[in-house]
Amino acid sequence: MTDLLRDLFGRPGAARTVIVLEPDTMSTPRQYEVRPGNALYASIIGIVVGGVLLVAAVVLTPLRGLILGPGTGELREVAEVNADRAAALEDSLAAQYQQIAQLRALITGEMDDLGEEGLDPAAFELPDLGPPPAPGDRPAEAAAGGDHAQPALPMTTLGPAVDTPRNARAARAYLDGLRLPALPPVDGVESRGFDAARGHFALDLAATQGSPVRAFADGYVVFADWTHDGGHTIAVQHADGYLSVYKHNGRLLKRVGERVRARETIALSGDSGEVITGPHLHFEVWRDGLAQDPAALLVAS
Repeated sequence: MTDLLRDLFGRPGAARTVIVLEPDTMSTPRQYEVRPGNALYASIIGIVVGGVLLVAAVVLTPLRGLILGPGTGELREVAEVNADRAAALEDSLAAQYQQIAQLRALITGEMDDLGEEGLDPAAFELPDLGPPPAPGDRPAEAAAGGDHAQPALPMTTLGPAVDTPRNARAARAYLDGLRLPALPPVDGVESRGFDAARGHFALDLAATQGSPVRAFADGYVVFADWTHDGGHTIAVQHADGYLSVYKHNGRLLKRVGERVRARETIALSGDSGEVITGPHLHFEVWRDGLAQDPAALLVAS
């Protein structure tokens, strides 16, 4: 084969006669006159035309994106969209960090971190519900409770907090001082008590599904959302540094920023959340960032 190609293309411009013989037959041989140079030129032209067609297909059809990838204009548009999304995400994170800082300041009692505007109830634009209800037959002070391990605070005296400028400002910003002991937040039976040593900083009250869950005292809703462990959870900030938390609700009836009165229904009991053993209310009370025994603050059933 190599000798044949050498003889054909040794002199591309000269004519060559090609004789075709069929083996094992007596047929008449056939002969053809060819010019190898013309075939070579035709091959080169075909390759050039094919290359031009391929380039045109790549440039003018969607194949360009598959072969060469997105163009500069498309990359610029994608970059602009990503920049806008990043800016929006940054703004959202900044707002969330601010809310977390406010909630932390409310829980720990460090009200100065919120500023006067954050402590002004008028900023929430809530309707005026009138003065708080009369004291009635509820005593003004709670009975003494037993000591327990930290982080919970030993319950010795539950009267009004010391009248410091911070506490006075917080009380004016929110509501009047608590009236303790209070009625239980839900009609139910105690299924598990407060046990700080085992990390259970709450009072569990087994209740029928859909029972009204009432606010422990006057306050403002500072958290109302779904949590993985506690399900539908709502938290209410009260005066004197108290914060009450209600978990495993079936439905929440209040939103963040709403003002609630003592014994006002804020949720319906249920069994939401991953850590659950049946329909009940997981009720926590915190004061200045320290867990309290809710049973010591409630009127016994």
